[in-house]
Order: sequence, then C-alpha cells, then structure tokens
Amino acid sequence: MELRDQTVLLLGGAGLVGTAVARRMLDFSPGRMVIGSLRESEAREAVALLEQDPRAEGVELEPVWGDLFVPEVSSRRPRPEVLADDEARSQFIDDLYGELTDEVFRRSALGALLTRVEPAVVVDAVNTAGALAYQDAFRSAKDLRQLAEGRELDRAQVEAHLSTLYLPQLIRHTQIALEGMTRAGTRMYVKIGTAGTGGMGLNIPFTHAEERPSRVLLAKAGLAGAQSLLLFLMSRTPGAPAVKEIKPTAAISWKSLAYGVITRGGQPVSRSDALRPLSVEEALSGVGDGEAWTDLGEPLTGVYVDSGENGLFAPAEFETLTALGLMEFVTPEEIAENVIREIRGIPSGRDVVAALDGATMGPTYRAGILRGQALERMEALEEEHDVQGVAYEMLGPPRLSKLLFEGALLARLFGTLESAARLDPEETARRARELVEADDDLRQRILSIGLPILLPDGRSMLRGTRLKVVPEEGESVEAQVLVDRGWVDLRSRNWAQWKDRVKGYMAQVASRPSLDEGSGGDHEYGERTGKIRPGRLGAWIFRYEDAGERIKR
Repeated sequence: MELRDQTVLLLGGAGLVGTAVARRMLDFSPGRMVIGSLRESEAREAVALLEQDPRAEGVELEPVWGDLFVPEVSSRRPRPEVLADDEARSQFIDDLYGELTDEVFRRSALGALLTRVEPAVVVDAVNTAGALAYQDAFRSAKDLRQLAEGRELDRAQVEAHLSTLYLPQLIRHTQIALEGMTRAGTRMYVKIGTAGTGGMGLNIPFTHAEERPSRVLLAKAGLAGAQSLLLFLMSRTPGAPAVKEIKPTAAISWKSLAYGVITRGGQPVSRSDALRPLSVEEALSGVGDGEAWTDLGEPLTGVYVDSGENGLFAPAEFETLTALGLMEFVTPEEIAENVIREIRGIPSGRDVVAALDGATMGPTYRAGILRGQALERMEALEEEHDVQGVAYEMLGPPRLSKLLFEGALLARLFGTLESAARLDPEETARRARELVEADDDLRQRILSIGLPILLPDGRSMLRGTRLKVVPEEGESVEAQVLVDRGWVDLRSRNWAQWKDRVKGYMAQVASRPSLDEGSGGDHEYGERTGKIRPGRLGAWIFRYEDAGERIKR
C-alpha cells in the first residue's frame, strides 16, 4: 500500500526493531507517525532521535506511552503498583476474564489508543510473548499453593495469580486489537513476532533458570506460537486489516556499542562487595548485610552492546550468544526492510501468516463430493427409522441448536420456503405451540439437550433437567440476548423474523447466477428443491446474518 501521507502507529516503536522500522518508514513520507513505548522517556527519546533525521521534515511525530495490556486508567502505573491496588486490580481482572463488551473495549489502553490515532498501518514491535510469559505463572502458582496450605489465601492473592496467566491476556489483547483496528479503519497490521528461543531448539543453552530450557522460556515460545495462529485467524476475518507477521529466529542486535553504567530494567546495577568470609550456611541464610557484604553505593560500569529489550551484554556474552552454531544474530535493519516490503505489497518470503496459509490444508474436492453422499445416506436412515434428530448440542453454540429446531418447526408446519414466506406470525405461534405439545418426541429432543421452549406468551416456558443458557450475574431473565443464545422461541415476533429470513434467503438464492451461466455463484446441496432444510437455513444465518463467513479456503 501507499505510505505517503498515511498515519502509522508503531507499537514498541522506541525499541531496537521499532526504531529501525521508523527510520526506514521515513523514506516513504508518511503524514504522521505515532511512536509507542512502555515508558515516557523512551517514547520521547525515540521521537527526538527521529526528528533529527532530515527525512522527517513534514512528518508529524507523536510519542505515546503506557502498558497496552491493562485498562487505560492504569496504563501508566507500574504493574506491581496496579496489582497492589484493590480497585485497579479488580478492574483489570474483571476486564480480562469477562465478556468483551463495548465498555471493556473503551476502557482498554490499546482500544483507546487505536480509536484515537486511527492508523492506516500498525506495526507491532512489542515482544508480546515475552511481556506476558515473564510474569512467571509457575512461581505464582507455587506461592499460591503455599498460601492455600497455610490457609492464608485471600481475594487479592487469587487475583494476583490470575493476572499472571498468559492465554487469557493474549486472547483479550488479540480481541481488542482486532476490534480497535476494525473501528479505526486500519488497512494493514504487521506483527514483529518471536520464536521464543531465537530459532534454537529445546536444547537451547541460554535460559532463565537452571532448567534447560526453563519453563518460562518455553511459555514464551508457546505464546509466540499461539499468537501466530491467532494472527492467522485474524487474517481470515471479514473486515480485518491485512495481517502479516515477520518472525526473526536469531538474536537481534544491536542498538549501540558503548562504555557506561550497566542497567537492568532501566535501573543501574549496584556494585557490591564482600567484607569477610562466611560459612556456606551463613551465606545462604541471608543474614549479614552490612557486616559480611555491603552495597558500595555506585553503579557497575563497563563496555557493552545494547541489544534493546534483551538488555546489555558484555563483549564475551555477545561473542558467545552470536557464535556460529549458537543463536547467531540478525540486524534490526534487515527486519525493518522485510516489514516495509510487506507493507508496500512486495512479498518478502518471510511472512509467517502467508506461510501458514500456504502450508495448512483447507477444504478438498473429495470431501465436497462425499458431503452430498453422506447427507443423502443420513436422510435415508432418518426416513427408515422414522426419526429426525435435528440437533444434539455437541456442535454448538446453543444458538445453532435453537435455530435448527425452529427451522424444523417451520419445516413441519409449512414444508416449503414459499409457504413459510407467507406465514402469519400470530397463527404460527399458536400452531407451533400445538405441535410442541402434541409431539412428545420433538419436544423431548429439544428439552433433553438443555434448550428450554419459550411459549408464545413470553412469560412461561417448558424446560428439561438442565439448561444450557441461563442468566449471567446481573442479567435480567427477560433479556432478549438469553433467547438469542439458546431458547427455542415460539413467540409471534420470532416467527415474523423467520418470515423475513426466509424471504431474504429465497431472494439471495434466486439472484445467484445459475449453473448454466457459469461458476460465479455458490450452489448448496438441496437448496433449489424449495423444501425447508433446517441445516441449510442455519448455515445461511451463520454465514450472512451473523457475519460468520469463511473468506479463505
């Protein structure tokens, strides 16, 4: 796509790769570049650096900062501080584990940023897998169990553990990103991902604990893979931007070579010294600060290579890490070049989403042929045994079973689509109730799978031993969403909606090019017979009314 005069949002834009992408982006004269980082100082420094580039003339540069994985109100507070605040922590947990409502989306830092900036292009250089995995759910789980054994557990400790669980955070982050970019009209999203191990295998000698590899490192790799598949699914979603992922599989270096203060997590590493020998037992007890060892009150200094988010490495560390046969390395400029190529529509050959598209198996010709044969055979078996199963509520959601049974009621009452398109809602409600009360097998099949039957008066229902759809906390029993989720609805208003659906379905089938006119239209098994087929109607509703259409095969 054309970058000139466009708005570009660079998440993690102050980092090693983000800065390289921003510099390369200047060659194409975007109108506005928003540079995001976790810390304010980093975002402002990155913008100041870019402003010195002659190519930045005429480009609006804006720094933004904060934690993208929490509500906006907490985004500029350190995470430990958020977790120590009962109100902020509860809000975070509620938004993380609840439904993605409009309110939750608008509260989120990422959602608010996307809707405010309205970027045409988003380049995401945040190490999402690392940011989430390094919260260390393993240690948190161990601590939680010890507290439980001592009966010292309270809500705050449970919520603190829940805040470390990786997949809920990744899932919610992906949902908000998609919703935000859809609302903002974003045309392209490029993720700079990770393999978690720098391209090495499970024998990787660089780790974060005594294990080789550590559980935390494997959690990072697992999340990196999960995110790639979520991006693969995002790319197949109607209305989503074009989705790409560049996944470096080597160490990324370097930002600078220098002599100076050695920092970890933005803070200087303090120089310390021993004052006297200790026995092993004394040393491990932790007693003796100021007597056996001391903080010298000055920072550690040395020559280092700045590898961005991976920290500062001494020359010997860098030499070991990047040696042939170990992790080796790739430069941020090489990564940036592939990002720019993908944005401009020039295949880099490094897009993981495109690779998954090319490597995964989709629907096949053989399966399509066999589908018709299987349906014919099952219909013959139903006729032979004088039974119609309709739905067993194993495919789900309950909404599907509800729609299939309502379609089956239409088929029993009217038989053909043309007759159903002329139905009278009040009369249909009365006839449907009579049918449900008279046909024990039909009624029992609905109730046995957990679907209640809402009677025409809207105030009473039939139910079996279990219910699949019940009100959530704070939800009214009269909420229409409950009916939509999985209550077979005999009210006249529902049959009026079915009347419109049938008309819409018939009109769409009639408007398609016929087989004689070529292969321009989709033609489904049994749809031109004129008979009401509950499965076909259910598929049509899911594809078009619920916008659940598959866009890639």
